[in-house]
Amino acid sequence: MSKKIVIIGTTASGILGFRKDLIRSLFAQGHQLYTFATNYTDRQKEQVKRLGAIPLDYTLSRSGMNPIADLKTLIQLRNLLKEIQPDVVFSYFSKPAIYGTLAAAWARVPRRVAMLEGLGFTFTEQPTKLIFKTKLIRRVQVMLYSVAFRFADRVIFLNPDDPVDLIERYKVKTRNVSVLGGIGLSLADYPYSPAPIEPVCFIFIGRLLAEKGVSEYIVAAQVVKQLHPETEFVMLGSLDEGNPGGLTRVQLDALITQGAVIYPGQVDNVDEWLTRSSVFVLPSYREGVPRSTQEAMAIGRAVITTDVPGCRETVVEGVNGFFVPPWSPQELAQSMIKFIEQPELIEQMGKESYRIAQEKFDAQEVNERLVAMLLK
Repeated sequence: MSKKIVIIGTTASGILGFRKDLIRSLFAQGHQLYTFATNYTDRQKEQVKRLGAIPLDYTLSRSGMNPIADLKTLIQLRNLLKEIQPDVVFSYFSKPAIYGTLAAAWARVPRRVAMLEGLGFTFTEQPTKLIFKTKLIRRVQVMLYSVAFRFADRVIFLNPDDPVDLIERYKVKTRNVSVLGGIGLSLADYPYSPAPIEPVCFIFIGRLLAEKGVSEYIVAAQVVKQLHPETEFVMLGSLDEGNPGGLTRVQLDALITQGAVIYPGQVDNVDEWLTRSSVFVLPSYREGVPRSTQEAMAIGRAVITTDVPGCRETVVEGVNGFFVPPWSPQELAQSMIKFIEQPELIEQMGKESYRIAQEKFDAQEVNERLVAMLLK
């Protein structure tokens, strides 16, 4: 039976980048769809309409802790939902999952589903002790999750570690908890290609932040360059100098000048850069299930990543890549050197990554499971 479904996210680019296949799938089943985001352009609204959904703007302070601003968001969402009167509200990411769920309960929406694609910085182990402010933010988040998730019919996580670290550890009550796995890809957009090995080229994709492991990647690159100077190290992603853990432009320019890394910036042709690379590297401190790793695996790239929540869902140790401990640039460098000195592993493990991606990360199959979680 056709239902009226509201999807509440954060940015318009996130709706188009990560929910596109879900929208298409729900529209094909005859459901009426509304997508809430914070910063639609006219062009993005037209793109959403072509997918079969009605785009609507709302206001959200994504990272602030202003209770008045958050209350205004809650009231705005409640009023929009009262007007639309949907059958289902699906909210994803931290703040939408909290305030979207609460607003849906307040508006008496029959079914409310929340999804956390990761627990974020405040739940991420760091090489140094967490500062008081971070601990305080985590306490506030746990309190808000505890309130909101009582009203959720289902809370969805991407990996099995996150519900343990949130729901079980903090005794957050909710009716149902599900683990989806990676959100998946349209695999046809990432066709397999043999990996080049002369020279061996490592690639990192992500915001240039400490928590993504960019510092470990840079140090490992410098170590490896001393032994194998012909090796290439690519970094794709945006600077975030406002973040205390962000790489600065001065630091980045120095690395480029030294020849330590190749940095084309934030690019639109990620698949082409992956195709030109040999091995994908993500030394992150914590993830949901990283999309960048899924893309690399679909193209057929071996992976080096950390043995932490989310990342460990992408590698079978010694089969399609290697795990390294977090915060360990020397061990990361050793794993890189294995691929340089045994280049046959690049093709062998790359093929295994491709096989695993076909089995685990097909967006069509993932969305079938997600739709079932939303509607049942």
